[in-house]
Amino acid sequence: MKKENWNKNWRFWIEENSFQLIWTTPKNAREVTLPHDAMIEQQRNPHSKNGSNTGFYDGGSFVYTKSLYVASSQAEQNIQLEFEGVYKNARVFVNGQLAGGNDDGYSTFYVPLNDFLKYDDENEIRVQVKNDAVPNSRWYSGSGIYRDVYLLVGGCAYISPDRVSVKTVECNRDLATLQAEVELVNSIAKSDYNLRINLFDDQQKLLAKTQAPITLFANETRKVKQRIYLKHPQLWDAEHPHQYLVTFELFQNKTLVDSSKTKIGIRKLSLDPVNGLMVNGQAIKLRGAGIHHDSGLLGAMTTEKNAYRQIDLLKQAGFNAIRMAHQPAAPALLHACDELGMYVLDETFDMWNRSKSDYDYSLTFKTNWREVVSAMVRKDYNHPSVILYSIGNEIPEIATDQGLQLCNQICTLIGELDDTRFSLAAVNGLYTVGSDLTKIIAEVTKANEAKDVGQQNINELMTYMDKYLDQIVTNSAISEQLTKVAAQTDLIGYNYMTARYLKDTKEHPERIIVGSETYPPEIARNWQLVEKLPQVIGDFTWTGWDYLGESGVGIPSYQPGDGGFGAQYPALTSDVGDIDITGFRRPLSYYREIVFGLRKQPYLAVQNPHHYGQQVDLTPWVMSDTVSSWSWNLPENAKTIVEVYSGGDEVELLLNGRSQGKKPAGSAVNYRTLFEVGYVPGTLTAITYEHGAVISQTELVSASKVAKIALTAETKYNCKDFHESHNLAYIDVDLCDKDNRIITDDDHAFTVQAIEDNVQIMVVGSGDPKPDISFNQEKSRTYHGHALIILELPDSKTAKLRVTLENGLITEKNIKLI
Repeated sequence: MKKENWNKNWRFWIEENSFQLIWTTPKNAREVTLPHDAMIEQQRNPHSKNGSNTGFYDGGSFVYTKSLYVASSQAEQNIQLEFEGVYKNARVFVNGQLAGGNDDGYSTFYVPLNDFLKYDDENEIRVQVKNDAVPNSRWYSGSGIYRDVYLLVGGCAYISPDRVSVKTVECNRDLATLQAEVELVNSIAKSDYNLRINLFDDQQKLLAKTQAPITLFANETRKVKQRIYLKHPQLWDAEHPHQYLVTFELFQNKTLVDSSKTKIGIRKLSLDPVNGLMVNGQAIKLRGAGIHHDSGLLGAMTTEKNAYRQIDLLKQAGFNAIRMAHQPAAPALLHACDELGMYVLDETFDMWNRSKSDYDYSLTFKTNWREVVSAMVRKDYNHPSVILYSIGNEIPEIATDQGLQLCNQICTLIGELDDTRFSLAAVNGLYTVGSDLTKIIAEVTKANEAKDVGQQNINELMTYMDKYLDQIVTNSAISEQLTKVAAQTDLIGYNYMTARYLKDTKEHPERIIVGSETYPPEIARNWQLVEKLPQVIGDFTWTGWDYLGESGVGIPSYQPGDGGFGAQYPALTSDVGDIDITGFRRPLSYYREIVFGLRKQPYLAVQNPHHYGQQVDLTPWVMSDTVSSWSWNLPENAKTIVEVYSGGDEVELLLNGRSQGKKPAGSAVNYRTLFEVGYVPGTLTAITYEHGAVISQTELVSASKVAKIALTAETKYNCKDFHESHNLAYIDVDLCDKDNRIITDDDHAFTVQAIEDNVQIMVVGSGDPKPDISFNQEKSRTYHGHALIILELPDSKTAKLRVTLENGLITEKNIKLI
């Protein structure tokens, strides 16, 4: 079907009265361009019923309308709308009549329009979004039509829009055998057609083709399969993300009546306990990052450029895989993973029939789960980046017989729809034993530590039981239930159960495991086992990228209410990502890169010296409260703790050329060495040694006072294939001294002004997990010297900005964006 982006010229308003006799458009309706997040535009509410789940953003009811003119000449055409994601409980009306909808908020869905249209006239498309039954999410969900919308138009005979797939049957460097499958629909009398399938390289050169004559009967829907053979294919993997274009053309009497196209990657997956995961015959270990769906400062608004930027920065940080938690990934994200080379573990649900929030998807799961699973698999099928499916995250009823039955049913459905990939459940051992968990905790702790287990959520319990967790998850009752789960799936995901790796691979040599969710500080321990055990195919840290909501999980706490799960307003982000919500890499990211063996140069970070000697409460998701800086507002010789992340076997720390000693480094100390140093401004240097020889070194140099604001446009993320409704530009803001050194301990509030009318300031913000300024106010405050401005440029390749610090310092810059 002809596919037209349908994101522009929508009207939007907050619905205040659902019980209206006549539907009208209120005077306060405004024009918006999709994708659009209605939640991020609202003021945060310290008393929100959503609480820290959404970062203290409220839900609401929202309405979008748009007009569609349809000529009478189109009466025999098939017209549909494709929605890639609407949160939540979407209902689509055409001229006041219900035409379709979707409940879960993360699935692509289609709405046929023909039965409701008026011809030679304007038709009102009205989308109602009901996100006011809260809480319904454990993280920031956003609200509204936050992904792309498309208008699909086909003839009397057409290709079903989400029923085009290309399967790699076999492939090697000499030959690839592909099977293309397409669903054809004929709504008229019996007719003869010819289906042509063409395969092109990235230079639009035709490499292979096939065709099939087909007779379709009246009102018939038929699946057609054809084989395509390609000599000397370029195979897809994360290091070589080669793609091809496949086109499908349906002819009637030599007249083209419909067409469709899809990009593919040719690759073959295998999984066994001897070799682990193999891509095109090569064993792969997954260096994985869990991520949520939000776009940081943009809220839930999903664009290809933002997705491309996020995946590229994650890949630069050493990751080769992402886990989309805990709902199906956006098509924009998968396009980025295909093009850049990133393996994807896509996930269906965070809950089944048992709720985790009062009004979450569990309310409709029983009747709708098949629809959600099918939509995810159809969306993912042609994306080579997707290699694994998760059928659910930490599902409580996995401990029950009915839960195991459901596990089997979901995996069976996925296998029927897609036999080329592998399925798992992301299992937290604490969820597998039901009410027996209280008894297990009491036995392990040898004390009455379990009295409040039933009243705590899983994250709170894991924090409370952290020092006992390894003993708890290796309990025999959990072992028994994991065996039952593993019998239903191709492999099994272990959430926070590293302690089981050696035990289970020995006792169950046939079992294949992936660390589907792990504590960031434990990457050294985890990765040593991943590399050692072929049955353990990878590790997915929680998380690779900080996210909105679940506020406070990683915020250090120096007094009650400061951080952790007790963090109060204005806590906004989880604060656990290797990369913050602006795309800035934090110290743990470099630590992980060293553990992965991808970085030889050591890395320096300093524990927050303003809290030296104080008791700091850190959840298990946090290693320390470090900043990579030697610029502090401290008295001379004030005590500091310096962390050096390093390979080799020994590291030396120097301050202004004077050695502060040598200490063991590398795997023997989990790649993290601590020094206590008296603060003196100047140069802090770390030198890594291996058998006495210098491997590499790094340094931090103290900055002086604030002298300027550096504005730098990110020009890398302008992919030729982006067809965006929002032309976004990312401007990094750095607080610098006269020598361009970042000021990290003297943050300033600032305002932003666009000098030209053709530039819109979309959002401004920083990685501060507890901001007191909304992102849409054209002002913010630096955090450790950094901030980010996101612009929208309707038709410009340059932008002139004025940034004014609270101390009066002004920077004006004409920025070239492309």
